[in-house]
Amino acid sequence: MTRFILGLAILSATVGIASADSPVTYTVTDQSYDDVLFGLENSIIDHGLVISNHNHVGTMLERTKRETNSDVTVYEEADVLGFCSAPLSRAAMLEDPMNIRFCPYNIFMFQESGSEAPVIIGYNPLPDTTALQDVQSLLDSITRSAIGIE
Repeated sequence: MTRFILGLAILSATVGIASADSPVTYTVTDQSYDDVLFGLENSIIDHGLVISNHNHVGTMLERTKRETNSDVTVYEEADVLGFCSAPLSRAAMLEDPMNIRFCPYNIFMFQESGSEAPVIIGYNPLPDTTALQDVQSLLDSITRSAIGIE
């Protein structure tokens, strides 16, 4: 029990849920960006899924800032990982063929510019339907597992 409490104290993660339109986010202050990214990749794989896309958003923004007439560095790092679950996707699309718009499922993470900035990891909430709430439960499980909250 002491180990569990100590682990929670060390993790220092907070969850933020503002409204149905706001993303679900966790703030991580005790792990490096690379450690959280490694945890996310492993969590997706540990859930029996394959990462179908890895978007390096921070790298793209930094690479194109001159072309967009900016000199502002938004992120130290920023990535979005996408994946699918065949059973959950099938259930979601049988429920409503328009649910295709949510696939692949994405988890984002970033660290704003500045050496003391925490790592933020999260996902967009899905509509309140049975199948999509199952997907959202998966997103939350993967995200929490990635940062050590089981």
